Amino acid sequence: MVKHDPFANATKQVNDACDVLKIKDKGIREYLAMPNKVLRVKIPVKMDNGKIRVFTGFRSQHNNDRGPYKGGIRYFDPEGGVQYMEREVMALSSWMTWKCAVVDVPLGGGKGAIFVNPKKDKLSEGELERLTRGFAYKIGEIIGPQKDIPAPDVYTTGKEMTQIMDTWSKMNGNKYSPGVITGKPIPMGGSLARNVATGLGTAYCVRGAAKILKINLKGAKVVLQGFGNASTFAGEYLEKMGAKCIGASDSKGSIIVPNGFKVSKLIEHKQKKGSVVGFPGSKKVSTEQLLTTKCEILIPGALENQIDAKLAKKLQCRIIGEAANGPTLPEADPIIYNKKIMVIPDILANSGGVCISYLEWVQNNMGYYWSFDEVAGKMEANIVRGLKDTHDISKKYKIDMRRAAMVLAVQRVMEAFEHKGIWP
Repeated sequence: MVKHDPFANATKQVNDACDVLKIKDKGIREYLAMPNKVLRVKIPVKMDNGKIRVFTGFRSQHNNDRGPYKGGIRYFDPEGGVQYMEREVMALSSWMTWKCAVVDVPLGGGKGAIFVNPKKDKLSEGELERLTRGFAYKIGEIIGPQKDIPAPDVYTTGKEMTQIMDTWSKMNGNKYSPGVITGKPIPMGGSLARNVATGLGTAYCVRGAAKILKINLKGAKVVLQGFGNASTFAGEYLEKMGAKCIGASDSKGSIIVPNGFKVSKLIEHKQKKGSVVGFPGSKKVSTEQLLTTKCEILIPGALENQIDAKLAKKLQCRIIGEAANGPTLPEADPIIYNKKIMVIPDILANSGGVCISYLEWVQNNMGYYWSFDEVAGKMEANIVRGLKDTHDISKKYKIDMRRAAMVLAVQRVMEAFEHKGIWP
């Protein structure tokens, strides 16, 4: 097991919220923290060379008091192996519960994963499809449009979602069921604005935080850690709001461009060269140098556990918009709060994806589809309200935004729980 246990971090956040709300009952705390179900499956796949390879997959269903479980499926091989992945999936399912609640989306929390890295393992299209359909078959009995609705995550795309939808539909009498999964391509029942959802939602949050802090976005400097879907669209939309991106990173390195860069130009460079490194006018820096660069807005959009206590002391930003899940360790939060840096926590900052996944599911269920602007407008309303409600609680209890978001989310889940009670 690696040093940091993500599920221990997630549980600590629940307990911190319970402390604020004066929830002392240990049973209630355990109910809020633990997943309802964690399914571990083996997926035998016949590889192109004729040999059988067995993969391990997970689906964690955390809480469904406010609606069906909801959460992505990732194909990844984290440091720490299969044991770590199980804890990671449990944590991510927990964060999905709170993410849905904080933006008042009537869904619960789930997460899935297969221990595989398609890029490193160089799986062929056929092998990847057999793996995907095998996993869909193994979890088929616990997912469904009214039970558990997966979505894409790390190293999964709309193609895998379509294959899961097709497999599940064939398992259930060939019944067309687009609502069993979200993040689908548009022709397969996907929603407009889904591809930009996480980054656009982060940008809406940052815009709201800048307004609260009276920061003029025009000319405000932005650093993007990670240059994948979430960060690139966050950068593009913040650029449209007047901000200037000066730093970025990917798995091959980090760069600073003191005079700023157009996000579209960096995307072009990465498509040609395979990395942000080497962009004209840039200076290659370490991850720590990137994260501690002086700027108004820092967007951690990579993986978990990026900002620890040591690094937190060196931060020189005013707003952190957590486009990634769990980028900040609990030990760093009090340091950041004392530095008067506003953190827009992951369960709020990157909730654009689940907001539009919810809207995709609604469209699937009613068989009627909205325009891009209609979908983006509905998502914006949820996120803007979520930021306001979180900030209000932050002021009321004099706590940081992460704890405030958790307090808001736990309140909403507890309200549903109190109405439903326990049965059987």
